[in-house]
Amino acid sequence: MIDQIQLLRLLGLTEIAIDRVDITDADVLEIHVHSTRDGAQCQRCGRRITESHGLGQERRLRHLSIFEHRTEIVIRPKRYRCGYCHDHPTTTQRVDWYDPRSAFTRAFEQSLLRALINSTLEDVAHKDAVTPEQLEGILDRYIPSEIDWTALSALPVLGLDEIALTKGHGNFVVIVSARIEDSLSILAVLKDRKRETVETFLRTIPKPLRRTVRVVCTDLYSGFIGAAKAVFGKRVAICADRFHVARLYRDAVETLRKKEQRRLKRDLSKDEYRTFKNIHWILRKSDSELTADERRIRARFFVHCPQLAQAHALSQALTDIYDAPLSKGQAKRKLSGWIRRVKNAGMTCFQSFLKTLRRHWDEITNYFIERHNSGFVEGLNNKIKVLKRRCYGLSNLRRLYQRVYLDLCGYRAFAR
Repeated sequence: MIDQIQLLRLLGLTEIAIDRVDITDADVLEIHVHSTRDGAQCQRCGRRITESHGLGQERRLRHLSIFEHRTEIVIRPKRYRCGYCHDHPTTTQRVDWYDPRSAFTRAFEQSLLRALINSTLEDVAHKDAVTPEQLEGILDRYIPSEIDWTALSALPVLGLDEIALTKGHGNFVVIVSARIEDSLSILAVLKDRKRETVETFLRTIPKPLRRTVRVVCTDLYSGFIGAAKAVFGKRVAICADRFHVARLYRDAVETLRKKEQRRLKRDLSKDEYRTFKNIHWILRKSDSELTADERRIRARFFVHCPQLAQAHALSQALTDIYDAPLSKGQAKRKLSGWIRRVKNAGMTCFQSFLKTLRRHWDEITNYFIERHNSGFVEGLNNKIKVLKRRCYGLSNLRRLYQRVYLDLCGYRAFAR
């Protein structure tokens, strides 16, 4: 048998007693309650006051549905007079389970926030018979619009990347994130990707937290690298993402492949050229993934394109260097040897990549220290892209930060 105290605990209500329960003609469950707590804190002087001054206006607060019935808590809060202030102002008692600014109980507000995770304002508003404006008010009460540094004890791995708010319009914003043990945190959504903007934000990190940063993962954009170097100096390893680097040298091979295929289309008969129809997919696979037929097709294709065969072998060799368990010093020696092989082979398709490799030599080889990459950053970017599509765009940076924060931390913060 559940007593009243246990029932109230299940409902998420404290320091009250139930007077009666009514069901209206509209099938609304009304639970009339009164506070069992005595006293309040004077809104002016802050002292505890106990001189009763009657009851305030009746409040109707939307609560969690019970048996799929809309439920409202009806209460007249106690009022108290202050005997310390000279004009004896009155104060309405506050209880923990609702906010005086809200028409909902805290339990119901938190259920709305859980429903909003990976959803939209319109969907949740429609399902729970509230308005989008009310949901925005709840977001502002519970979800910060900027990072609270005091909630963090360390920032071992930072991530910097950009994302377009509107595809094709160049309105990029910067997503600053952190990987802390097994969790991912969003630190900021910056208005543009200028070096000054990124550097200014990084300098807002409190110095004790700044000293805990070990690695900054980024792509090869000089604005991000320059900002991180200016703030953290040589103490922090700025790590160029492996997969951004791989895309550069693989794009060099892909460009040569397209050039060679255009030549073969002119030189070979239609039937012979048709046998190489899927060669672009075959060349993207590693040797271990190829079937016997695909190996034969690739070998015949390389007979016609010996230069592409060399470029493909060099690309695979560079991937093997990345896959090998090397230290930073060993990786530098292996990469220097790879550069000599490219020069000796006279492979001009890698010229642009070689310039990038020399320019960002330290950032690229920092990968081999602890093998950090921007996988967590790219995963967060994909999550944000899905969020934007789901919401048909999110141009307000404050709202974007709140929604990403809620999607990342909502279940942990508002679990029942």
